[in-house]
Amino acid sequence: MGLTWLALLISLILIGIAAIAIVNVLTFPRLDAAPPPPTFPLVSLLVPARNEAAGIAETVRRLLAQDYPCYELLLLDDHSTDGTADVARAAAGADARLRLLQGAPLPTGWQGKSWACHQLAEAAHGELLVFTDADVAWEPGALARLVGEMQRRGSDLQTVWPTQITVTWGERLIVPLLAFVIVGYLPVLAVHHIPWSIFAAAIGQCLAFRRSAYHAIGGHAAVRASIMDDMAFAKAIKQRRLKLRMADAAGLIRCRMYRHWTEVRDGFAKNILAGHSHSLLLLLLSWAFHWLVFLAPWVWLGLGWLGGPPGWPLWPLCLIGLGVGVRAISAALSRQRLADALWLPVSVILMARIATQAIAWKVRHGGVYWKGRLVQT
Repeated sequence: MGLTWLALLISLILIGIAAIAIVNVLTFPRLDAAPPPPTFPLVSLLVPARNEAAGIAETVRRLLAQDYPCYELLLLDDHSTDGTADVARAAAGADARLRLLQGAPLPTGWQGKSWACHQLAEAAHGELLVFTDADVAWEPGALARLVGEMQRRGSDLQTVWPTQITVTWGERLIVPLLAFVIVGYLPVLAVHHIPWSIFAAAIGQCLAFRRSAYHAIGGHAAVRASIMDDMAFAKAIKQRRLKLRMADAAGLIRCRMYRHWTEVRDGFAKNILAGHSHSLLLLLLSWAFHWLVFLAPWVWLGLGWLGGPPGWPLWPLCLIGLGVGVRAISAALSRQRLADALWLPVSVILMARIATQAIAWKVRHGGVYWKGRLVQT
């Protein structure tokens, strides 16, 4: 009888997640559907870069190829040791829209990226401040669409979820879970229209602020110690009753976050504990939740002949179908491989490995390692 109630609980959870995913597919704004901007305020494209020589030339060329008529590009070299600034300068050629800044020493109490972005914002002239990462690729019409979306929605903070490029198995099994969580757990209508900060999310690969809103919430100085400054900004915007809006990039903005499993593991481990309010207990509960909801039905299907709730094998097959279905829906929305949804149980197990990495870093070092720095959490 207890197993039957557990199966019912899993069923209700998966039905709720599936319902959120379906509504999100119908209502999630897409950047390719944004109208052209009626006016053209000055935009500052702001790029922090640390040891990005391998890809910064293409990033600079793409940002300077935008068809938006009124913008500047600022790139801050954050103490790179690989010649990032020289490569960026060469890629821009004689284009005066690029301004290169040299990063100042990191003050006590600041995270490295927040300090770099703070310096960029201080030097920017634009009415709109668009923070983007050095590994993000922009199509020529992306900036105009972004500004058009901001003006249509009246956004104070517009975040765009880039289309993630995944190649290796480590990338394919983990990176699309970003979209899975957003599509399955976070109703976009609640993000847009309910002021509670629990309905807040953003991604640092593309954060576009109205300058007035950026300063109203204190800028990067207000989130200087946060390892997830994007989420901190989203919550701050909500708390001030300003307008947070989200959109899917629909291929106009793309990013390949990592290149292999080790980078994927360490990159997600850097943020996973912060994403659970720096609480080991919450992280462990989240771990247990996902194993229960997305792995238990597979175990039930495999061991059903040993007994269990009535309805085997139809019931566990339906639960598996719901979980894989939501993963496939999120893949379709975010332009990922639909077939990879079948590997959802493996993804859940690998996320447990990533959580273990984060816990080990926290216990042994009191923080996480990223780009050669120990980041206190």
